Amino acid sequence: MNIGIVCYPTFGGSGVVATELAKTLAKNGHNIHMLSYARPARLDTLETGITYHEVSINSYPLFDYPPYALALASQMVNLIEYEDLDLLHVHYALPHATSAYLAKQIMRERGILVPIITTLHGTDITLVGRDPSYKHVVEFSIDKSDGVTAVSEYLKKETYEHFDIQQDIRVIPNFIDLDRFKKSNKSHFKKAICPNDEKVVVHVSNFRKVKRVPEVVTVFSKIVEAGIDAKLLLVGDGPDRQKAEQQCRDIGICDKVRFLGKLEEVEEVLSIADLFLIPSGSETFGLAALEAMSCSVPVISSNIGGLPEVNIHGQTGYLCDLDDVECMANYGVKILSDEKLHKKMADNARSQAVRFNQDEIVKQYEEFYEEVSKRLKDTSETSTAS
Repeated sequence: MNIGIVCYPTFGGSGVVATELAKTLAKNGHNIHMLSYARPARLDTLETGITYHEVSINSYPLFDYPPYALALASQMVNLIEYEDLDLLHVHYALPHATSAYLAKQIMRERGILVPIITTLHGTDITLVGRDPSYKHVVEFSIDKSDGVTAVSEYLKKETYEHFDIQQDIRVIPNFIDLDRFKKSNKSHFKKAICPNDEKVVVHVSNFRKVKRVPEVVTVFSKIVEAGIDAKLLLVGDGPDRQKAEQQCRDIGICDKVRFLGKLEEVEEVLSIADLFLIPSGSETFGLAALEAMSCSVPVISSNIGGLPEVNIHGQTGYLCDLDDVECMANYGVKILSDEKLHKKMADNARSQAVRFNQDEIVKQYEEFYEEVSKRLKDTSETSTAS
């Protein structure tokens, strides 16, 4: 199939999932066209079977804010017409699903019918979409999509609960590349970070407020206070980094904490990790937790959103109530001080990650593409006949 994939280019989950989906679809023989305002973070310069198209936005004195949604719709029309797309898959509702609907209507006028599939990822539903100024547009755009997927049962439930949606939503979870995200021998890296063989605690995020990075520092400090000799590696960057750095100074643990910034090869850090912390206030799936688990790292997380669908309490790690740093610290000490328990949870974490095998989940997308395409074709033929 000739498939158009539209996403945000950032390090966030939706852009990562869309790009990894594109790579696997291309590997499976599909011809992929990726569309965004910048090259997606995980899209290499040369990818066989993938063509990147940048959405160019012209500035005019009339516009304080250039109309990206209209430029995107226009580029979608070009792709459908000149690249002969069989299907357009947009990730994130706003403005992608809205632009896709406009493009579809333009092409319908030209006698070309292309299915639109929208994948809901999280804040497009739980945050941005609930803004009263966007709510009706989100509802319309989702309902006018030919197929809709959500990355977790939690997100599906939230969508139906907070929006008047008539469209069926198929849950197709996020996935993991088991060959890339697996524990590997990085003893030289471990020795450089932990010369005294300290335990390694890791957190990976975009350091936004919702990720609660200061809580990670607090939990780690309590683990150290309990007598665990450990180092904390913080991967990523964002608004709360400065706050977390100051917190380390105030507590006096700067010698035990390393801020590594944004890293593409995060699996190298996860390969030396003994514990992964994710105390987020909102996670519709928990891709960072899944990446850690795939590298055989036990996870301690909050029990909100889609995290309980990924991190199984008492098996792959532990779940705690939101903001309960004492709970997280106690479980952290428990895991890091019991080698037998740690080994069991590490093995369980990898086994759980296997359930989200990239090849198997992408196959679900391929089957959904075929299902939606056939349904649209049958509906169109029935309408024409009548």
